Amino acid sequence: MKLSGESLADEKKLGISKPKMDHYVSEIKSLIKKNIQLSIVIGGGNIFRGLEAKKQNLDSAQGDYMGMLATVINGLALQSALEKEGILTRVLSAIEMNKVAEPYIRRKAIRHLEKGRVVIFVAGTGNPYFTTDTAATLRALEINAEIIIKGTRVDGVFTSDPELNEDAEKIDRITFDEVYEKNLKIMDMTAFTLCKENKLPIIVLNITKSGNLIKLVEGDKIGTIIK
Repeated sequence: MKLSGESLADEKKLGISKPKMDHYVSEIKSLIKKNIQLSIVIGGGNIFRGLEAKKQNLDSAQGDYMGMLATVINGLALQSALEKEGILTRVLSAIEMNKVAEPYIRRKAIRHLEKGRVVIFVAGTGNPYFTTDTAATLRALEINAEIIIKGTRVDGVFTSDPELNEDAEKIDRITFDEVYEKNLKIMDMTAFTLCKENKLPIIVLNITKSGNLIKLVEGDKIGTIIK
């Protein structure tokens, strides 16, 4: 599951909102009760976005590293919230910082999942110039995930932005090629191409609606599937 940092933010789009964190914990808990193996990549945009670096006259690579550190803060916050609900969780970081997180090792991540732990991948890919969308795709492929769930605040993929155009129509199913043809913005192009080339399906759904994750797992037609 890919969550944006902004999805944790308060009304001012900053920091970490407790009500939102509680909501995600509840949704994740419903999956764990079904013995679903779940890993999460979370962004850091509620704290710092690498894209903001240029506006602040910072070096682009340096800004990306700052953004990676922001994802660590979010990952630790999510871990703490999950563990208060009795959900075993491990944070694996692409940048070594063994005082706060385990280093990312592919086989270790898979083993944690096999033991029923939620695995939170932080610090992106460990490299500048790659988004957390790409990190989510890369990790999903490495751990042999069946699907990527991209959590958004709208009900799926639409013909245009539903928050700007009330006539936008929801698309239930679409192919990777059709996304290219229609120039739809699902995730960054590097991540999207990785999914296409490796035949990894993507589900785009409204993560803010209670019960959507469990409905998806139980086979309800939720969101949009790209495959």
